[in-house]
Amino acid sequence: MSDLAAPVAARATIVVERPKRALAGHPWVYSNEVRMDAHAKALAPGSIVTLAGPDGRALGTATFNPHTLVAARILDRDPAAAIDRDFFAARIARALALRRRFYDEPYYRLIHAEADGLPGLVVDRYGDVAVAQLNSAGMAALESEILAALDATLSPRAVVLRPDATARALEGAGGEPRVAVGAIDGPVELHENGAVFLADVLGGQKTGWFFDQRENRRFVAALAQDARVLDVYCYGGAFAILAARADAAEAIGIDRSEGALALAAQSAARNGVAGRCRFVRAEAFAELQRLADAGERFGIVFADPPAFVKSKKDLGPGLRGYRKLARLAAALVARDGILFLASCSHNVGADDFAEAARRGLEDAGRAGRIVRAAGAAPDHPIDPALPESAYLKSLTIALD
Repeated sequence: MSDLAAPVAARATIVVERPKRALAGHPWVYSNEVRMDAHAKALAPGSIVTLAGPDGRALGTATFNPHTLVAARILDRDPAAAIDRDFFAARIARALALRRRFYDEPYYRLIHAEADGLPGLVVDRYGDVAVAQLNSAGMAALESEILAALDATLSPRAVVLRPDATARALEGAGGEPRVAVGAIDGPVELHENGAVFLADVLGGQKTGWFFDQRENRRFVAALAQDARVLDVYCYGGAFAILAARADAAEAIGIDRSEGALALAAQSAARNGVAGRCRFVRAEAFAELQRLADAGERFGIVFADPPAFVKSKKDLGPGLRGYRKLARLAAALVARDGILFLASCSHNVGADDFAEAARRGLEDAGRAGRIVRAAGAAPDHPIDPALPESAYLKSLTIALD
C-alpha cells in the first residue's frame, strides 16, 4: 500500500462548501468549491481524503491536490471505500468485461479515466503489453496498487508508464516514460480492423497508438476502393493502410515524425500493401498547399490533427486552425469525393467544430453534405456528468 493510501480512519476530511455539482454526480471538485484552509493546504498532493458537505454529509472518497484547479477527483461515493489493489482490480475487471463485448482481440483502450471510474488513469492494451498514463498526483501516488491490480487481472508480460506531460505538469508532477514491469525490446504489434500495425509504446505519441479513431477509420476506409487517398497527420499510417487494404489505388500519408513514418512503412509491408502506400515527412499545412498548387486531387482526404486547442485561451486561434485545415483539405478533394475532419480538443464543442468546418468549405468554394458525425470508439466511453470526456468530434463530408 502506498503511503498516501492511508486507512479510512486516518484520512483527512475535506469540506466541500458548494457540493451541488458533486451531489449531481460530477467526478471533479474544483479548488474554489472546497474549504481551502491550512489543514487542506498542508496535505500532500495525491492524498486520499474523505469529502464532506458543509453540513457534514459525506460525499465520497477522492484523491486531493491542494495546488490544482481540479482539487479533488472522486474515486467512490462510499466515504469508507478502501483504495487498494482490490479496488483497482474490481474497476479494471468491470472495464475489461465491457471491452470484451466490443472486441474479439485484446487491443483497445482498457481504462478511460473518469468514464471507467478511475479519474486520472488511462490504460491501453496491446495484447500482453499494457501502457498506462497516471495523469494525476493521486494516480501517481497509487502506482504500486495499480500495477498490482493490472497483474491480478491481466498478467501482462510488460507494463509501460507513459505520463502525459501536459496533464502531469498541471498536477505539479513530472516523470519520463519507463518500463515498470517486464521488458520492451522495440515496437509492439497491435491488430485493428483486420490489419496489423506497429506502435512505439515508449517513444511514440500518447500511449503509442490512437484507438479512438478505430471505427471512423473503418467507416471511411470502406469508401476507398479505386480512390487516391491522402492521410494527413497519418502518424502510424492506420488510415492509409486500411484504405490500401480496401483496394485504394494509392494511399499517401503525411506526418512530421520520422519515427512514426518508419513504423507506418513497416506496417504497410506487413499488410502486403507497401506498393500502394507512400509516406511523406512534411508539415501538414505547407504540404497541403503544395499539393494544391501542383493540381493534385484525391478521392478521400482524411485529416486527424493533434489538438489545436489545449486550453480555453487557445479557442479562437484553434478554431481558425480547424477552418484553415478544412479549406486546404477540401481544395484537394476531387469532385464527388470524401473529406474526413476530426478534432480531439475537448475545449472545442461539436457545434463550434462544425461551424469551423463549414467556413473552411466556404473558403475553398466547396459545397457538401455531412454524411456522418461521430465521436470516439466505444472503448472510450463518456461520463454523462463530464462533458469533457466527449472530446473527439469527427465529420465525414461528401463534397460536390
